Amino acid sequence: MALSKNNGAVRLGSGSYGPVAPTGSASESIVAAAEETLGRFFASRASIVESIGGAFPEVVDALRRYVLQGGKRVRPAFAWLGFRGAGGPASGPAADAAFGVASALELLHACALIHDDIIDASLTRRGVATVHVDYAGRHRRAGYSGDSARYGESIAILLGDLALSWSEDMVTESGVETEAGVRLESVWSAMRTEVIAGQLLDIEAEVRGDETVEAALRVSRYKTAAYTIERPLQLGAALAGADEDLIAAYGQFGHDLGIAFQLRDDLLGVFGDPALTGKPSGDDIREGKRTVLLAVALAKADVEDPDAAHVIRESLGTEVSAERLDDIRAILTRLGAVAEVERRIDELMKSALAALDGSTVTDEAKVALAAMAISATRRSA
Repeated sequence: MALSKNNGAVRLGSGSYGPVAPTGSASESIVAAAEETLGRFFASRASIVESIGGAFPEVVDALRRYVLQGGKRVRPAFAWLGFRGAGGPASGPAADAAFGVASALELLHACALIHDDIIDASLTRRGVATVHVDYAGRHRRAGYSGDSARYGESIAILLGDLALSWSEDMVTESGVETEAGVRLESVWSAMRTEVIAGQLLDIEAEVRGDETVEAALRVSRYKTAAYTIERPLQLGAALAGADEDLIAAYGQFGHDLGIAFQLRDDLLGVFGDPALTGKPSGDDIREGKRTVLLAVALAKADVEDPDAAHVIRESLGTEVSAERLDDIRAILTRLGAVAEVERRIDELMKSALAALDGSTVTDEAKVALAAMAISATRRSA
């Protein structure tokens, strides 16, 4: 992160996009503030985007719409609550800067989703065509030369790269004071490394056919859990100058809740309603994902029902029919894998809330974080 001077004070960047902290404690105000902050950031890039010209403005606008098309803004919410729970102010320059950093997490998230969809060959995300599929379709309709699928993937890779680059710019230009920025740097750096490592571990688990629960949990932690809850909380804590005990408590809470969040995703990936999840039901099976749900089921099936284990294994990574997907759902339920994952979610929830109860987090943030924990693990989308 480049240091610069701003109005006589040494700050990170210029704060040119004007992040604004939420004016209330409700989740709706955090969502609205995050979307306003992200919108301001994209507007601050209009000049350079237009000066480059060509196809660039249109493609950047597609990224803007992708980022702003909706969502729960879970990561900014956890980062903001981490900041407030550590005693960070509700308003003023420090609060605005902290919320700018929190909002930057949505661009990092966009990068992860866009690239993940290419790797998984996913057709839809949030109920609409994924970026690479969308641009492949544009290529075909326009009658461009070359391969449409390759074009779509190329555009999506670059858009993901731009989102990652601009997430860094948002942090740099947030207006964070230098001392807070130094505390922030190690957490931000670790988070970026972890999310990329998690994606790599996921790919390796698939190609090697690693069916262990341990491997699935490792992927869950680093691909999703760490950058969804654990690191955002610690980013907020670092910005507020929290002590090591609170940062450790946030780490435990975030780790446990993040894994529980991903376990709920595992269940939704097989049993979820596409109208709510925005993705076809059974995508984890079609993509050959070695989730904790499937790892638990295979471990049980190898001992109790080898025929069921064969059905699951031969279905992974294939275009399963609706009938076969129903068979797999029945197997997962009959073997007790669904019940085991639900049990793990409950245990992780209890552990996460215990870590929160034993910490010095402010009462207001503690209540909000507990509510978010319940929402994250009982959701249907």
